[in-house]
Amino acid sequence: MEAFSRIYGRVRRLMHLHTGHRRQQGLCAAADVRLSVQQAADVWARRFEEAGVSEPGPSSQYIVAHVLGAKTMANLEPGILGKTLTDAQMQRVWELCGRRLSRMPVQYVIEEWDFRDITLKMRPPVFIPRPETEDLVSFVLSDLQPAWGAGFTVLEVGCGSGAISLSLLQNLPRLRVIALDRNKAAVDLTSENAHRLGLRDRLQVIHLDVMLDAEKVLRECGLVDVLVSNPPYLFSQDVASLQPEILQFEDLAALDGGADGLQIIRQILSLAPHLLKDLGRVYLEVDPRHPPLIQQYVEETKEVGLQYIQTHCDITERPRFSILQKTRPER
Repeated sequence: MEAFSRIYGRVRRLMHLHTGHRRQQGLCAAADVRLSVQQAADVWARRFEEAGVSEPGPSSQYIVAHVLGAKTMANLEPGILGKTLTDAQMQRVWELCGRRLSRMPVQYVIEEWDFRDITLKMRPPVFIPRPETEDLVSFVLSDLQPAWGAGFTVLEVGCGSGAISLSLLQNLPRLRVIALDRNKAAVDLTSENAHRLGLRDRLQVIHLDVMLDAEKVLRECGLVDVLVSNPPYLFSQDVASLQPEILQFEDLAALDGGADGLQIIRQILSLAPHLLKDLGRVYLEVDPRHPPLIQQYVEETKEVGLQYIQTHCDITERPRFSILQKTRPER
């Protein structure tokens, strides 16, 4: 610990010697300080912690591992933690850690992130997929996989980086997906990720806004078996309290769901009966306050043509997922 403190003190002094833009980016010409892989991760974890950066340890470890060509420190070859970084590696670690110090999310810093069994390219301001959304995919798969031989079509509203659509395609070889997003950057990133994963031939990506282009959505998407969405669902009043990483870098329109968080959700529910085949299902990731409100909405608005089926909880036992089904028309 004493040796590390001395090393850290020297590195911190070098950081403060460099002013202007380079200092703001957290860079330093540390050629006279030789750090091992583990020491570099520890130095930056301490620096992040001092600066109030969230998850300081994992942030530094992801970055150092990325520079060395691995996903995590645990994936590095045995014995490499004690080896000294090269000058090029040192400079790259300093550059990327400087971006994280500016509160850029680590997913944007390393420009990729794993989601279930796929690795996605990431770049701002496209929404970063959260762990909870992996559960949403699991619920869809649990319903579709028993009949995976059938040629189902899924519509995703708000595809972001393509996490949901591409994960479903990866697991269901005969599935076809239509993915929509209002953000052209998201549409482009989903297409890029689909090409990288070899899934582009079963995916149609369309630049559409369900709020502004409702008629076009109905016209271009046809009838589908499943509608899935992780829509903007935050209450507007809660947006200002989000972490700096989110406020400064992510697309807030992908998060803000209006005064009650239901603005986009209500639109999706109003369109769903016109988009779904009979008994087709809607899978939504929502705020924990939403499931009873959504259930009340469909019960009070009979013309919606949907039946509330089930609420699922996330790993922390919060109600986060609503499943609905299109009702059969009365004869």
